[in-house]
Amino acid sequence: MPFLPLQAPTALGYFATLVAEDEGFALLEAAIAVAQDEYPGLDAQGVLSEIDRLAVRLRRRIPADAAAMHRLRALNRFFFSELGFGGNVDNFHDRRNSYLNEVLRTRRGIPISLALLYCELATQAGLNARGVSFPGHFLVKLRMPRGEVVIDPVDGRSLSREDLEQRLTPYRQQHGLVGDFDTPLGLFLQSAPARDTLARLLRNLKQIHRSAEDWPRLLAVQQRLVLVLPTAGEERRDRGLAWARLGHREEAVLDLEHYLSHHPEADDADAVRQRLGELRRSDAPRWH
Repeated sequence: MPFLPLQAPTALGYFATLVAEDEGFALLEAAIAVAQDEYPGLDAQGVLSEIDRLAVRLRRRIPADAAAMHRLRALNRFFFSELGFGGNVDNFHDRRNSYLNEVLRTRRGIPISLALLYCELATQAGLNARGVSFPGHFLVKLRMPRGEVVIDPVDGRSLSREDLEQRLTPYRQQHGLVGDFDTPLGLFLQSAPARDTLARLLRNLKQIHRSAEDWPRLLAVQQRLVLVLPTAGEERRDRGLAWARLGHREEAVLDLEHYLSHHPEADDADAVRQRLGELRRSDAPRWH
């Protein structure tokens, strides 16, 4: 019996294996793989190796018996002062801020992409670091012997309780979480699960592409969001709408039907049914 040649997985197939299970969820590798939509030849393992080389440089500066605070100071000097990582204040909405290979190259990113790199280096330096999906600005939380330290991954500043309360005020006011409905600060400082962190990175890209009406890139992001959040109906709906924008009527119909079957009473159900009816009645024009 002849042997069939093994086919390398597609970029999306590779990504799917990384996010399939919560146990062993490969957050950093999956975040790197997001950039393969933009850079099809990107070697994710090569990017991981580059990060590991930075971690080796950092560890060489830290004595084996160094206290946690010494490790944190060494990390901050290395990450922010020596390597020069920081926020891309001149072009905050550049999609490349979410591609870790580009963040490594330019040393510029957004809070969540910087936090992913910072947390990895912190972990390899012997620190307990976790991402925090704080409203409006992703943060990093480190568990230290005398309590937790919250760091802004854009500049390394340690944030006091007063700083955090001040940053949270606009969100609380916008969502009515004041007075009798006030929510303790600690609820906003929970460690972000890996799956939620990756979804937030992808949703940042989603917002950028949707604002630019860049439907091919939006569809690519939606493909990944559906894999990361398979039970999130709105992501399946939005993938269907992206398919429709690109003229893929059959794929759009399947996704919108799936959304309505699982969310028949959704606030936008009537609008989705109307769009679904339009797609069923005629072939949508294909965009080139």
